[in-house]
Amino acid sequence: MTPQDLATLVHLRRARDLIDREYTRPLDVPTLARHALMSPAHFSRQFRAAYGETPYNYLMTRRIERAMALLRAGVSVTDACMAVGCTSLGSFSSRFAQLTGETPSAYRAREHTAVTAMPPCVAKVHTRPTKDAPSRIEEAGGDAAA
Repeated sequence: MTPQDLATLVHLRRARDLIDREYTRPLDVPTLARHALMSPAHFSRQFRAAYGETPYNYLMTRRIERAMALLRAGVSVTDACMAVGCTSLGSFSSRFAQLTGETPSAYRAREHTAVTAMPPCVAKVHTRPTKDAPSRIEEAGGDAAA
């Protein structure tokens, strides 16, 4: 990789980080290109070559991911749409269905249970010691009450 290629990636990363941070703002390709210090057309080509999707698709994917979290929390579809920066409920719903395979309403209505089974190794590390097993602090010679 040449120094020029690395510099291009640094500039593209600036724009991608802007999308990740400011996905609720109205972002367009010229704005993103300015942050990447490129012309809009060159920026779009370079972004797609580096990340495998257009800047707009990347932005919408981030918005849908954030909307999914809101919908799992019980937020209404309209509120989730507006909270992630989309202005058209129809476009939001279409893109959501395209990316997830189901409508936002169906996704919100579906049961979203967290994984309830905890691997034994994790449980052992994160549970309180029993009377039979000393804590790691006691094993290290520290004060368990501290």
